[in-house]
This record gives sequence, structure tokens and C-alpha cells, in this order.
Amino acid sequence: MRLTAARLEEKARELGFNLCGITPAQPSPTLSAYLRWIQRGMQGEMRYMARPDRVRRRQDLREIMPGAKSLILVGMDYYARYAAEETLNDPARGRIASYAWGLDYHRVLGLRLSDFADWLAEASRGAPAQKVYVDTGAILERSHAQQAGLGFIGKNTMLIHPRRGSSFFIGEILTSLEFDDYNTPHRETMCGTCTRCLTACPTDAFPEPYVLDARRCISYHTIENRGWIDRELRAGFGNWIFGCDICQDVCPFQRFAEETDEVAFLPFDMDRVAPKLTDILMSNEASFRDMFRRTPVERAGRELIVRNACVAAGNWRGEQAIPHLIQLLYDESALVRGHAAWALWRTMELDSSKLLSDLHRREDDARVRGEIEALLG
Repeated sequence: MRLTAARLEEKARELGFNLCGITPAQPSPTLSAYLRWIQRGMQGEMRYMARPDRVRRRQDLREIMPGAKSLILVGMDYYARYAAEETLNDPARGRIASYAWGLDYHRVLGLRLSDFADWLAEASRGAPAQKVYVDTGAILERSHAQQAGLGFIGKNTMLIHPRRGSSFFIGEILTSLEFDDYNTPHRETMCGTCTRCLTACPTDAFPEPYVLDARRCISYHTIENRGWIDRELRAGFGNWIFGCDICQDVCPFQRFAEETDEVAFLPFDMDRVAPKLTDILMSNEASFRDMFRRTPVERAGRELIVRNACVAAGNWRGEQAIPHLIQLLYDESALVRGHAAWALWRTMELDSSKLLSDLHRREDDARVRGEIEALLG
């Protein structure tokens, strides 16, 4: 069987992928921009991105897999119209980015990609070297996907398909197979003069078009940052507790997003979309796992999500959260105690002074004490 781009695309559709393209395993055309980005420290605490071995792999895909000749990129839609905007924006609820509403995409795409790789090996009548990645390899996948014709890079740094928007996952197969025909690269950008994504960001995470400063990004802080969230940024988080869709939702191309037909990405109930903040604040390890089992949120862990819920509760300022925030002043996690103190101050203001002073007297963690001193000072 002759393996052409058209045949691969046909097989990809059979496996449930909505997009597919092939590009030679060459360095990303945006590699120099990436190197400048990490030199400026915009990756925040994601230090692994700047590790020399990771940089070498991005510079030469053969560092990942000797003999690599081609990169097969696939896309799978996850967009779903499940909840009304008034529900998503309810300050008493913690909002979750839409890509995390269903089952963990790493597993869903990973299994399909493994099937794809097995088919490739059989169809090529050989034993090609292959590696499968879903959001895990040292590959600048959005840039390579643009080279494979899957879309263009928007000013919000997302990969955007002009007839599908940006609500799709990306996966890739690095292979030693070489093809007679490769997909034509997509236009580098179609944003024109539009700056909606840049101006809509409540934390000003875009210092310039096509550059995202993770240190100011809601998605980065609610997922990747395992430590303290800068006080100056917290008010801009609104009710987001895991990820953020703002710069995608305002994009004009997003109106073309197609609803997924993959049931694995559909939420079981509203707790997977926008759970009540009080439910998160009062959760223990067991109830947290029950609420988010097998979703990307479960991977974040209770401590991180409760910390995020404290920030959202501070922005909500609802009296219903007060007893739960007071209880969290005794949580075993210093991270949770400190952010709960901030939320109490935002909700009760001077009426929280005695509670926070009592916490300060018994607190042995310097960061929590510093948080309280900043509030009371």
C-alpha cells in the first residue's frame, strides 16, 4: 500500500481524528522565537522547558528519535455546548476550561495514536521507528502542525483552523518513515489587525502579539504553578479554577468551532464544568477524587484546586463561603491556608482581622505569615 497524505488523512478520520497532516521532521520555523521566550524567563516555573536536553530535542527531532524523517500531526475536536454563559460566569461556581470537561485527553488521544502507529507499521510492511506524543514530548507541536497544514498560529499563540477555530487537541507521531508527498504549510497567520484576544486577557498576559508571558497567564497559574499566586494577579482570575478559555472564546474564528462527536470529551454533569465553589472548598482528598475522577483536573490534585477555589471565592465575596474558608485556615497545606486568608480578607475585610491575627500567632510557615502581614498591614 502506498502511504500518501490523503491515505493517512483517511485513516485518521476512521480513528476519530478531525485533522491530519504530515511534515518533514525538520526544526520548527519558530524555534528562534521559542529560544528568545525562554531566555526572557516567560516559562515561569516550568523550568523543564529550558533544560539543555529539552532544547536540543526541539532543535533537532533526531535527538528524540534517531532516524526521524517525518512528523504526523492530528487534531481532535473537543468543543461542546453544554452550559449557558450565565452558569459559566456565575461567581459562586468555579469555572473549568472546556478542554477538561471530559475524560483525560492524554489517554483518549494516546490510545488512538498508538492504533494509528500500529497501522502505519503494518501498512508500510516494515518496522519503522516511531514515537507517539500527546502534549508530552519536547516538540513545538503547534508550529509543526502549522507546517503540516492544520492551521495558523494566532496572536494568542493558539493553533487556529480557519474553519474549526482552536478547540481541538493536537497529537503527533514521530516516525522514521519518509513520504513522497507532504502537506503544504498553512499560512503563518490570518489574524490581520484583530487584537481581541490580546485586549480581552484580564491579567495582560500578552506583552506583544504572538507572545504569551506564562507568568501572568491564568491557565499557567491554575495548572502549572504549584506555589503561590501573585497577589496582584488574583483579582483578574475571576472564577477560573482550572485553565482559561478567554483568549480562545473571543477569537472571531471560534464561531466556526464544531461540536465534538467524541463522547469521552463530554461532561457527565455540571460538576465537571463549573462546580460550586463551596463544594470545592469543603472537599477532602476522597471527595475531590470522586468529583474529578479520570479528568485532567484530577491530575492537578486537591491542594492546587482548593488553592484556586480560594482565589475564586475571594473574587466572589459570597457569605456562603465564609465558614468553609475559616475551616481552611486549619488545612494541612500552607498554600491553602495562605490563599484562604486572602479570600477571607476580600470577603469580610476588617471583620476578618481577629481570625487572621489568630492564624498569624499560631502559624509557623513564613509565606502564610507574610500573606497575613500584607493583608493586615
